[in-house]
Amino acid sequence: MTEHTYAAAGVSLDAAEAIVGRLAAAVRSTRRPGVVDAHGGYAGLFDLGDRLLVAGTDGVGTKLVLHRRAGTLHAAGIDCVAMCVNDVLCTGARPLFFLDYIAVGRLDPDTVAALVEGIADGCRQAGAALLGGETAEHPGVMADDDLDVAGFCVGEVERDRLVDGRRAEPGDAIVGLEASGPHANGFSLIRRVLGDAAPDPDLLVPTRIYAPEVAALTAAVDVRAMAHVTGGGIEGNLPRVLPDTCGARIDEERWPEPAWLQRLAAAGVAREELRRVFNCGVGYLVVVPAAEADRAVATAQDAGTPAWIVGEITASAGVRYA
Repeated sequence: MTEHTYAAAGVSLDAAEAIVGRLAAAVRSTRRPGVVDAHGGYAGLFDLGDRLLVAGTDGVGTKLVLHRRAGTLHAAGIDCVAMCVNDVLCTGARPLFFLDYIAVGRLDPDTVAALVEGIADGCRQAGAALLGGETAEHPGVMADDDLDVAGFCVGEVERDRLVDGRRAEPGDAIVGLEASGPHANGFSLIRRVLGDAAPDPDLLVPTRIYAPEVAALTAAVDVRAMAHVTGGGIEGNLPRVLPDTCGARIDEERWPEPAWLQRLAAAGVAREELRRVFNCGVGYLVVVPAAEADRAVATAQDAGTPAWIVGEITASAGVRYA
């Protein structure tokens, strides 16, 4: 019987967590004046006086395989921008600029052009300039038709408007913003379960870029923490931005279960694995005082994204489901 887990598909979340600890000493050895410790670790912070620079990097993962087969590389470019920008936004920062890195076995101008045009589209959505990039050809290292893409986003936030989660407290509300699909996480498992041949269109919708929603929310309500729901799901991402003494209770009945998640469940992926790997339909979490939760939902919806009150902060660590 086929095992439908991320590990069986070749991706170990446990190994990913372990490598972070092993690399910590190397990272610390590079510290210089200006480096700011970032609670939660979604992006790096650098002190410029009254402002902080915020930087983040990411890629598209094996979703790129399906994009290539479906001829949707423009969407892959948007995915790349979104995965970086959404991390930077967790601090309350405004994206400033973006750079891309594309690696190929053999250079095909049409392929690279489709990707970069998608990256430019994503940058326009985020309000960031596409400042530059690099396309590297790797004959003998990569097969002729191999392709990978990564990106780097830099933003800024005023020091006194930094959102770092430290003010979150029990009783605060958790507002969830709708995901546009699985975004760009978990595709090794998706491909193992559903196959590569004819991906469903809802799997390849570009990752939602939450820049308009975050700008509106930070202007309208007291945002105390934000989490980008990527690999690890809600339970792996929300605790990153909360004080050690806090956790969360999540009620999955408060938002609609997306069709793509239902297909994975019907194919035999256990609920615990779905929660651990995917966003389950909620791509971004915003922690606000309970009294401001309804206003936060309305603000996100006015900015263009469905939103729900999906849970609350608790006095015990970890994420529990109602």
